Amino acid sequence: MTDFNVQDELAVLQKQTKMIRKRSYSARKSQLDKYKFELLELKKAGASIAELQRWLRTNKRKKVAHSTILRWLEKHG
Repeated sequence: MTDFNVQDELAVLQKQTKMIRKRSYSARKSQLDKYKFELLELKKAGASIAELQRWLRTNKRKKVAHSTILRWLEKHG
C-alpha cells in the first residue's frame, strides 16, 4: 500500500485553487491608460463620453464601450 492521505492532498489542491483564483484587479492595466493625457484633456475641455468613444475609434482605432470609458474616467478623472 502507498501512503495516500486524502485530507493532505485535498488541502494542497484547495490551496492551489485559492492561489489560481486570486487576482489583483487593481493592478491590471486598462487599454485606456495609454491615452490618459489626451482623454483627460478632452474631458476637461468639455467632451462627452460618446465623443471620447468616437475619438478613440477614429484616431486610435480602439473600440471601447461607453461604460468602460465612464468607469475609467471615474477612476482617473
